[in-house]
Amino acid sequence: MFRALVVDIDGTLTDKKRAINCRAVEALRKLKIPVVLATGNISCFARAVAKMIGVSDIVIAENGGVVRFSYDGEDIVLGDRSKCLRALEILKKHFDVELLDNEYRKAEVCLRRNFPIEEARKILPKDVRIVDTGFAYHIIDANVSKGRALKFIADKLGLSVEDFVAIGDSENDVEMLEVVGFGVAVANAHEKLKEVADLVTSKPNGDGVVEALEFLGLI
Repeated sequence: MFRALVVDIDGTLTDKKRAINCRAVEALRKLKIPVVLATGNISCFARAVAKMIGVSDIVIAENGGVVRFSYDGEDIVLGDRSKCLRALEILKKHFDVELLDNEYRKAEVCLRRNFPIEEARKILPKDVRIVDTGFAYHIIDANVSKGRALKFIADKLGLSVEDFVAIGDSENDVEMLEVVGFGVAVANAHEKLKEVADLVTSKPNGDGVVEALEFLGLI
């Protein structure tokens, strides 16, 4: 029924301590359909994890701001980081912000979770948004999301985005679950994601991924 899968990494294939679930990796390796890995993390992280998991080199990084189709390929940057940097200067006037991975980010700005995000949302311009992945805050070009990046990838693969199953855990996965044919939120997922999911698993993290793949008859 479904021709491809996109799965988040942090908090979905891994737990809060960033430990990857080996049962989930084994399950992904059994799939006979294309797999896309998605993350809010930087491209070099996504590239390395993809190689270790060993099912696909196609990745969405920086919450949809960067995509890559092959291990040795080039990063395709979909986001305008200049908008995010301007927004950062606004935040600096109100909060003591701490940048994360700044030298590696190509499409967004990543920050330590040490200030009230709802207050930040009130003062940021409309051309960006700020999301909480549970690991960090990300200032993102408003035109960027994992969902839009997946549409870009689907077009290149000759697929419809509705051919995909998506599995995630965080609010930065909402757009991704909204555009696919079937969306799954693992048990530890943010409530906003559970609201848009077609299935909420009974198990968290990687065990939830395995549960979803079994439910859909993909393994």
